[in-house]
Amino acid sequence: MSFMDCEKLLEGFKPSFEFVPPKAIPEEEYRARIEHVRREAVVAEHDVTLVNANGILNYHSTNRYLRYLCDWNREGILIIPSDSSKGLRLFSFYTQAVILPPSWGEAIGVEKIYQVGALGREYSGRPADSGSKLIEGVVKALTEMGYSTASIGLIGDGTSGKHWAALKEALPKAQFKDETHIILDMQRLRTKAEVDQIRASVQLMEIGFEAACHVCKPGVTDWELYAAFSFAQLARGGENADGYQIGVNKWGTHCGKAYGHIVEPGDLINFYVSGISYRGYTGQMSRMIAVGDITDKQEEALEVCTESLRRAEKVIRPGARVCDIHKAGFEPFIEHGLLKDDVTATMPYNWAPNDDLSAMEIPQQYIPDEGLERYGLKLNHIYPPVGGPHNPNLGHGVGMHGNPDKFNVTSHNTDICQPGLAFVLHPQWLVPMECGANIGNCYVVTEDGYENLSCHTPIETIRIKA
Repeated sequence: MSFMDCEKLLEGFKPSFEFVPPKAIPEEEYRARIEHVRREAVVAEHDVTLVNANGILNYHSTNRYLRYLCDWNREGILIIPSDSSKGLRLFSFYTQAVILPPSWGEAIGVEKIYQVGALGREYSGRPADSGSKLIEGVVKALTEMGYSTASIGLIGDGTSGKHWAALKEALPKAQFKDETHIILDMQRLRTKAEVDQIRASVQLMEIGFEAACHVCKPGVTDWELYAAFSFAQLARGGENADGYQIGVNKWGTHCGKAYGHIVEPGDLINFYVSGISYRGYTGQMSRMIAVGDITDKQEEALEVCTESLRRAEKVIRPGARVCDIHKAGFEPFIEHGLLKDDVTATMPYNWAPNDDLSAMEIPQQYIPDEGLERYGLKLNHIYPPVGGPHNPNLGHGVGMHGNPDKFNVTSHNTDICQPGLAFVLHPQWLVPMECGANIGNCYVVTEDGYENLSCHTPIETIRIKA
């Protein structure tokens, strides 16, 4: 295998549509979000609310709560007094990340920003702990602002627990309550400006997929497909290259990462794109490529998933129940005898445990894989162990990159669709060592129906000549 000409693969590529970057979310929208948090705090009888995000690997933050509230993409603790006459304070810069504004913008609406410092003997030659100094600074500010014995609302994720514990110890007379649900509830329905960012994210995914199709042919590697996808979207403003799944093999076992597989006749290729962020927002989509002739079972899986998406999207409109979208999407699976019903709680799915909910042992079997064995590795288990959809649902919410999904499209979700509800529908089917497909669009509910945010690339399988 030679890499001499891989850079030339994208020569002549031109997307089928022009990507036009949307305007950023206006400052007024951020200020309205802060006012909403303040109102919720007043109703809950809180004097102040603290919002936390921490640094993680690859210089990301653990959640996008700070970016949602003040467009800040680094770590930090934001102090939001319930009294609107008092300004916001932000304590940040306490990890070893070296990313600076303006690439991700200013902290909108924040009156004072404090730099805690990345500390420690090995890193800075200073015998201090950044986490302790962070809490020390926040406690000092809260005390100065008159909140040492206050009622304090807390918004954060699992990594925030250490900070909250330290604050409770330092402020024994204060009362604390987790209010993370506030910011999650705020993100249920998206504004027009937010939809603009999600649409941009999905359009970058589509352009990336078109680039991958441009280079796809027998003899190229999944690395080259990934590189073509990544270059095309990054060159137009995508914030990250990772965060999506690409799978290539003859059976449709598609949720994976590029590992050196050389595309061959009979291969199925899936781009399951779920993490290309644009200004903090991300959509999701999934597309399939077939190389040369494939089996009848593979053709059936592709057609069932495609028809599932066609039927499900016809149900999307204001007033529709989420469970009815789910039901419509699973009708083709039932008609083809692949499933008995659409009930999420009893549906078989690829990553299901045993029926008694105990851990399922993955079957051991040697699976020849030239891409792995070329580098001295072997595949000795069957992945996944259970035939069925990847997930026992038809899709889930989308919005800010890195946030947990607020809702899933399931048989038990009776929520009513409202304008601004953004989600992905991705019908999936995979029988190990036999066939598989995963086809998805990103949607937002509008006043009179829906918008397909991934409308530029067809959901029908792309066919590559062998």
